[in-house]
Amino acid sequence: MNTDQHLDVLAIIPARGGSRSIPHKNIYPVAGKPLIVWTIEAALASTGIQRVIVSTDDEEIASVARAAGAETPFMRPKELAEDKTVDLPVFQHALAWLKERENYIPDAVVHLWATSPYRKPGDIDAAIELFRKHTDASCVRSVTTPPLPPFKIWRRDLGAYLVPILLRDFPEMFTNGKRPGEMLRQSLPETLAQTGYLAVISTSVITDEHSMMGDKILPFFHDPDTYTELDSYKDLAHTEYVLKEKHSLSS
Repeated sequence: MNTDQHLDVLAIIPARGGSRSIPHKNIYPVAGKPLIVWTIEAALASTGIQRVIVSTDDEEIASVARAAGAETPFMRPKELAEDKTVDLPVFQHALAWLKERENYIPDAVVHLWATSPYRKPGDIDAAIELFRKHTDASCVRSVTTPPLPPFKIWRRDLGAYLVPILLRDFPEMFTNGKRPGEMLRQSLPETLAQTGYLAVISTSVITDEHSMMGDKILPFFHDPDTYTELDSYKDLAHTEYVLKEKHSLSS
C-alpha cells in the first residue's frame, strides 16, 4: 500500500486499435493532435508520475505514443483488445509483464483514459498526493455530480409499470408520500458519478485483490465544465472547444 513518503507511480494509458464509433479513435486528430497525445502530454507534465506507458495492440498507435514521449515496452495481446474487454486484465497484463521482464513493481498506478483528453497535470499530482496522504486508501477516483440524480431514474423490466431504480436501496425515499421524481434535486441525498478523468490505484489492489478500485475509494473532484469524453463523432465539437479554448487559458 501507499505507506512511503515517496511513491513510485506508473501511468498506464490503455488504447486499443479497434473502435466502432470512430475508426482508430485513439489517434484521431482532435484540435490539432492525435487524441491520445493530449493525455500523454498531461501525464509527462505531471511531477508525481515516474513512467508513462501506453498499452495497445496497434502498431500505429504505439508509434504515435512513442513519438509523443510515452513508452510502449510491449504489445497488448489481441484477446485483451476486444470490444468487451474490461480494464482489469489489461492492467494485470501490463504489471505482470513489467515485473517479469524488468523486475519493476510500482507502488501505484494512474489510470488515464485517452478518450478524456483535457486533463490538468496539476490535478494528476493532487490526486496522487491525496492517495499518498491516505495510507489505507485503495484508490482515488475522479467523480462529479451526475446531470440526473439516480432517484429520478426508472426501470421498465419488472412489469407493465415504471419502478424507481433505487426503491430497494432507499425505501425511505418512497414512503410517507415522498416521491423523489417530484422532489427538488437539493432535497435529495448527494450522489456522485465516476468519470474517466483519472484514477490512482494501489498496485496490490490490481494484482492481489483483482480489482480496479478496491473497497476504500477516495473521491477526487474536478471541474465539470472542462470535462469531456470523446465516445462518438457527436462529441467532437465539445471536445475540440474545451481543448482549444480552455487549454489555451491554462497554458
